[in-house]
Parts: sequence; C-alpha cells; structure tokens
Amino acid sequence: MSRQYNRRVFLARSAAVAAGAATVSAVQGRSAVAVAGSSLQDGKKRVVVPDVAVRPEARKDPTEPTVAEAVTLLRRGELTAVNLVEAHLERIAKYDSVYQAFNAVTADEARAAAVAADRERTGVLSGIPLTIKDNYFTAGVATTANSFIFAKFVPPYDATSYARLKAAGGIMVGKGQMGPLATTRATTPNGTITTVNAWTPGDPSVDPGGSSTGPACSVAARMACSSIGTQTGGSIVLPSNQQNLTGLKPTMGRTSVYGVVPLSYTRDHSGPLARDALDAAILVSVMAGPDPNDPRTLGLPPVPDLVTAALPVRLAGKVVMRRATTIGVPPDYLSGSGGGVALRQAFLDTLGTIPGVKLVDVKYPDDWDTMTGTFNNVRLSERTEAFIPYLKQDPKLFGVSLLSWLQGLFLSGDEWITGQRAKNHLLREVLDHVMVDCDVLLQTSPIPFDILGLPELALPIGFTASGANPKVPVGTILGGAPYEEDRLLEVAAAYQAVTSWHTERPADPVLHTDADRAARGRTATTTSHRLSPERAAATSA
Repeated sequence: MSRQYNRRVFLARSAAVAAGAATVSAVQGRSAVAVAGSSLQDGKKRVVVPDVAVRPEARKDPTEPTVAEAVTLLRRGELTAVNLVEAHLERIAKYDSVYQAFNAVTADEARAAAVAADRERTGVLSGIPLTIKDNYFTAGVATTANSFIFAKFVPPYDATSYARLKAAGGIMVGKGQMGPLATTRATTPNGTITTVNAWTPGDPSVDPGGSSTGPACSVAARMACSSIGTQTGGSIVLPSNQQNLTGLKPTMGRTSVYGVVPLSYTRDHSGPLARDALDAAILVSVMAGPDPNDPRTLGLPPVPDLVTAALPVRLAGKVVMRRATTIGVPPDYLSGSGGGVALRQAFLDTLGTIPGVKLVDVKYPDDWDTMTGTFNNVRLSERTEAFIPYLKQDPKLFGVSLLSWLQGLFLSGDEWITGQRAKNHLLREVLDHVMVDCDVLLQTSPIPFDILGLPELALPIGFTASGANPKVPVGTILGGAPYEEDRLLEVAAAYQAVTSWHTERPADPVLHTDADRAARGRTATTTSHRLSPERAAATSA
C-alpha cells in the first residue's frame, strides 16, 4: 500500500476514534459475547518463523533463548516445551520475591499447556512462555489492573490480543504486575513500589519504566521468553528502554484492545515487550488484524510481513538496509548531558555505517512544546469519563493515583474540544512537516507518537552508570508513519545485526534470608520507596 493511502486511512480512522471516545464504558466488553480464540485466526495469513541461528548461551540455558531461538530449538527437537516452561517457572519461584514482576503465577496451567504442546504443536508459538500484563482479560484468571476497583474481577473470556497468542500456542506463565490502572510504575494501589528494574534489583529508586513494569522485568530477568503490555503514555517503549528490551507500539488499531481494562479510548495500544526486533515482530504478527469487537481495528490496510521485515539483510557478508531509509534526527536528540547523549551519538554513528541509511536533520514547528505539552492534559478527562461511577462510589478506590483522575474531572468541555483540535493540528505538523523528508523519526520520549496513535519502536543502545549502579540500560525510540511498523523493524533489525546490546542480560539478584525478609518486609517500605499522590499525578500516563 502507498504511504498516501495509509495516510488517508489513518486520518479518517483517527477522526472516527475521537468521535467514539465518549461511548466507552469502564468495564469494557464485560457483557459482550465471549471471544473464541481459535476463530480469531480465520482469514489471517499464517505467521511463519524461519529457523534462526541459535546462540551458544541459548543452547546452554533454556531461559536464555529469544522466541525465535526457542521456536527453532523446539522445531528441531532440541528442546521440549516442558523443559522450557519449567525452567522459567523455576526462575520465577527462585527470584520473583526480589523482582516482584508478577501479580499472579499460573504455574499449574502452564505446566499442563506445556505437556499438551509437546504432544502436538498447535501454532507458531506452541510451548513459548509469556507474561500477560494484568489489565488483559484472562478467562478464569483474575484481572485486577492492580487496582481496588477490579480486585475481585475474574473475566469470563480472554482479551483478543491474548486469545490470539494462546490460539497460536503461547503459554501464559503469569500476569505481569503493573501500575494501578496503568497510570504509573508498578506499585501497590496505595503507592508502595513493588516491581523493580531487573538491572538494579537492590535499588527500587531506579525507574523501571511505565506501567508495564512487570512484563518488562519478567522478560529482562529471564522469567518469560516475551510479554505483552499496553501503552497510553509510554508504557511499552519506556520499560523497554529502561530494561534493555525491544518494545513495539503498533499504529492505533493494528492490534485489538478489546478485553483490556481501558485507560484512554483514543490512546490505548497493545503490543509486545520483547528481547529483540524479530520477537516483537512475531508477537505483533500474531496479535494484529481486524477484530469485530474493536472498531478501531476495522478497515485498515493489510498487515505487512513483519517477520521478514525483522530479518537482517546481508550482501557479500555485510548488513544492509532492506529498503533505503531516511532517518530524521530532531534538534533535541543530542541535547543534555551524561552517558545517554554519548550513547545516542554512538547510535547515530553506527546507523550511518549501514548501507541504505541516510541521516537528515529535521526541525520542530514553533508551537511544538505547546502541542506536545500543555494540550496533552486533555487525555485526563477521557480516562475520567469512563470511571465516573467509581469516583462517585468511593474515591479511595483509586488509591495513590486519585489526583490524576480528579484532574480529568475538572477539565471543561471547551478545553477538551480545544485539545482535540490541537491534536489534529499536531498530527498534521508531524506528517506534513516534521516527517516530510524522512521515513523514520528519532525520538527522545514517547511523545508525540503515543498521543497521535502512530507506531513507535524502542530498542537498546548501550549502558551507563546511574548513581551507585554501574550498569543501567539506555535505549532509544523510533517513530514511523501510519501502519509502517515494518519500516521500524527493518531499522531495528539492521542495527541489532551489527550490535549486541540486546543480547546482554542482568546478573541474578542477591537472595535474602528469611530473617532478612522478615526484617525488611516483602518490599522496602520507607517513604523514599513510595510514590506520593503528587508524584503519581506528575508521572501519570
């Protein structure tokens, strides 16, 4: 499909989504007809994962393989699903008391599914252990969104994205811990920090990213092969950047959010937090496609061959771009100080050596800060509208994140309308000006691509010291044109073929004795390890 066609479809769909935003209820789809996972594959092109070269580390340790490596080992009979799943469950049992990446562990169900997978491979992900963020509906397994509101909610059916992964053979080993109602980093509803950054498990103060903290930590800490999260304000790309993962937030509607506890109808996205570009491509390929239960997914351009896009291309032994690609470098990309800036410069230097890459400077419009800052607050009223019944029932149900919900309550209708006009203006600025001379735009934050519903991909670019921690991951974010996830994957695949940052794993955490845990509690509960209501509001998605 041509870029102009994609653009027309995206503009039309964005307008339709904005018009329908006020029609969503807080308990999205709870009374809808149950979704049968097997039927979701009807009419979809079958996802095929080729055999890949398996690293020695992945052959030695079953918790080390990427999804593609595990698929290869399983297909060749060099690994069983039972051994693969059991190895991950053993790490969960041993280390999750430190990481606190899981809200719930579904060990018995995972073991049974692994036995079945060894009897018959049912799909491309057959036998692959996955973490599912705890705002995805999972039939028969509690979906709490880590909140008081949904504390006892057990869905009768699976969210579409999870149902498709399960129909492809994926095995849920647990529900990933998250920020309360997907608003902050993972804490208890009252603000006590739970999930840590897998690279700094002894220092809860190090930011592990946005609300998909648990899914990210579980993959980085080798307790699952891959995971899925959600993004409304950065919660796929930020945890990926912070924990040395590759996260792909698809274009709005490319993957369904039916059966996901909502935060913002016009900004909620589902996508993977994976170990590399190929794994991200595999999961999105399985998840993507029309879903009659989610109108945002209907009438879109066909899903491109994302798996092929994520395979590096070599000519005469040298990595080259699959397609010539112009990458825009914005004025703030190398601003600031510290190790992160040096790593971004090194990233640019490496990209510049790959044949087919062209780096160009781009400019922001004069009103960029206003468009991406002040008017971003209109998202708060959209989330509040769906949860007004719960605010009326008992404000304490919102825990530490109450302030951000109240902020949305006090935004006026004219402010919301002005904000929607500003969003439309920002979209035109991005498509018609900022990206007019480039295929991919480098970003220093998820904004504005998560505001607009455009695709973005996060990937690791190195490590730097942070405080007393000598090795903390640094990542970068690529933004793309509508429905061009394949272009982002091509860039990431080429970069990861000539670097090895994405293959590095954190050291195992120090385990505490029973006496230590009794003295400290399950988590550090000092004031410095809690989010205040003001901090929660300031960092809210």
